[in-house]
Amino acid sequence: MPASIRHANPSDYGRVIQHVNAWWGGREMAPMLPKLFFLHFEGTSFVAEDGEGRLVAFLIGFLSQTDPDEAYIHFVGVAPDARGSGIGKQLYERFFAVAREHGRTVVRCVTSPANTDSIGFHEAMGFAVDRVAADYDGPGEDRVLFVKKLPPVD
Repeated sequence: MPASIRHANPSDYGRVIQHVNAWWGGREMAPMLPKLFFLHFEGTSFVAEDGEGRLVAFLIGFLSQTDPDEAYIHFVGVAPDARGSGIGKQLYERFFAVAREHGRTVVRCVTSPANTDSIGFHEAMGFAVDRVAADYDGPGEDRVLFVKKLPPVD
């Protein structure tokens, strides 16, 4: 499934948020993705559309304001019928390129220990488990913290 990737913009928020819970099997995920990410991180966030303009995937990421060596991938979604097509990998590679252009050498992200598909994907993308953090997002909300080292831009 060929897809075109472009930077996300504020007008994409409505298109993305309407799919989030469904793409996560009915889990209530929308509150984790407020519109502010589309307002403030256009340059490091992306959407992918098929040839008919249908949203097939998105990646919301940003450059750390605290650590000038780091970037962070906050939220990624791929339409169920586009999974396995390579579009997730393309989005990550696009984000890695932007992070490197800004001098970042580390990318971090977080997932739930129960999300074995996400864990497998991140490991396949070269992420290492930094640690499993108990109560990371509140009591009983453990998270797997990933880290990936990026080669610097020549």
